[in-house]
Amino acid sequence: MDDARELSRRTALVLGGGGVAVSALTLAGCAPSSGSAGSTGSTGDSGAGSDGSTGSDSGGGTTDAAGEEVAALSDIPVGGSIGATIGGAPVLLSQPTEGDVVAFSAICTHQGCQVGVEGGAFVCPCHGSVFDAATGAVEQGPALDPLPSVAVMVDGDRVIAG
Repeated sequence: MDDARELSRRTALVLGGGGVAVSALTLAGCAPSSGSAGSTGSTGDSGAGSDGSTGSDSGGGTTDAAGEEVAALSDIPVGGSIGATIGGAPVLLSQPTEGDVVAFSAICTHQGCQVGVEGGAFVCPCHGSVFDAATGAVEQGPALDPLPSVAVMVDGDRVIAG
């Protein structure tokens, strides 16, 4: 055989090993990291993605839970907030002014931890992001994106998913 066209065993192993390394690195980028989608626990991790979605749609809302009673209006103090669920997904409800209720996904847009009510704001226990309770806007990072709003409406003394 012609030596110029013959591939040595050593060259084949080196080239093949490089392809394996590239493939492994590519697949590693697809694996979920700890604290992201699929994990649950008392530290605030939830089954939501890092984009803040709750699995139903990209806006963090739960379209399949429309009409579900979320809370009694009297449970949400005027100027205050509570945690609740819509379609099994954690949400935060605020009543900035009497009779006006807003809701946001309780999943932090930084790394998917569950955000809670703390004082007059929403606070992520994992990395300290703080969100405005009336708008969902980031007040303190590391989160860069606001909490996605979730559609709700007031019907008498009931807050209904909408």
